[in-house]
Amino acid sequence: MAVLLFIVAIIGVGTWVFLQTERFGKHPSGQRKLKIEQSANYEKGGFKNLNHTPTLTEGVSYGKVLYEFFFSSKPKEPTKPLSTVKTSLKSLKADENVLVWMGHSSYFIQLDGKKILVDPVLSGNASPLSFTTRAYKGADIYTTDDIPEIDYLFLSHDHWDHMDYRTLKNLRSKIKNVITGIGNGAHFTHWGFNPEIILEGDWYDSFQLEEGIEVHVTPARHFSGRGLKRNQTLWASFVLKTPSSSVYIGGDSGYDTHFKKIGEKYGPFDLAILENGQYNESWRYIHMLPGEQLKAANDLGARTIFPVHSGKFTLANHDWDEPLAKITELASANDTRVITPKIGEKVNLNDDLQQFEYWWRSVE
Repeated sequence: MAVLLFIVAIIGVGTWVFLQTERFGKHPSGQRKLKIEQSANYEKGGFKNLNHTPTLTEGVSYGKVLYEFFFSSKPKEPTKPLSTVKTSLKSLKADENVLVWMGHSSYFIQLDGKKILVDPVLSGNASPLSFTTRAYKGADIYTTDDIPEIDYLFLSHDHWDHMDYRTLKNLRSKIKNVITGIGNGAHFTHWGFNPEIILEGDWYDSFQLEEGIEVHVTPARHFSGRGLKRNQTLWASFVLKTPSSSVYIGGDSGYDTHFKKIGEKYGPFDLAILENGQYNESWRYIHMLPGEQLKAANDLGARTIFPVHSGKFTLANHDWDEPLAKITELASANDTRVITPKIGEKVNLNDDLQQFEYWWRSVE
């Protein structure tokens, strides 16, 4: 018995020490915490969604979810390297308006001369343990060395598949400004970022960045947390308006009424970047199920959908290519424009007629 208690104590201490490592970031404190407590979206020690949002669907237990994930589900993953095209981000012409996807929810945008990076995860995995949640073969073609100087880094929330400690540490000297939900600045300052470049906003806060460029922090239906305590920082989507374009940066979100309100307040949009993957009926409120992206785009008044949150990591029980197969099938039936570039392929944001392959069909 004493030996068992000793082993349990060692595991407990080891876990506590691991949770204190720098990769987990820092909870908000001081003036940042005081500002958070004044938010209408903060209640009883944590942020909340606009509408009731249980993490798991009614009637579903964590035991059932864990059993399915580890024992009964066998999601298909690619067995050979993905088909990709590596665009040189540093060689783009200054007048090109382009988008380049890096897999999952990481992407680079050059728009009206500004270089923008969203939720970069370029370290090869999406968890605090480097040997878990590994990127598919061929999906991790970009490293931080490939990234040019960035005018605006958008960070939607602090989950490991969106806020990657190693990537952000390596990019620190290249980032001119960070735009994120309130509370997340605590992570960035803990990792050595200059507090003066961090813009933290509550839902419906706005930033006039420079002439002709504005950003609005908008709601999402999700949650946050990197350790044991959830919802200490705000998850968000963003509206980006430049002289030539209006873009919705969706982050992670289940379907809800916020899409309609954002569309009425800021729409229509030339492009809506919406999560499409890592879904399950068991957590239907925090990630969109197939088809809900089309409803969200309609609510937003979006001309084009760029689906993300798939193609690089397995975080749910569906096959790796199912999200792209389903959204393109549904979009075809609804005459909705969905763009599906390969990882690294250049999307010309000025060309509404640009065509893309159903590239996942040829991946084994």
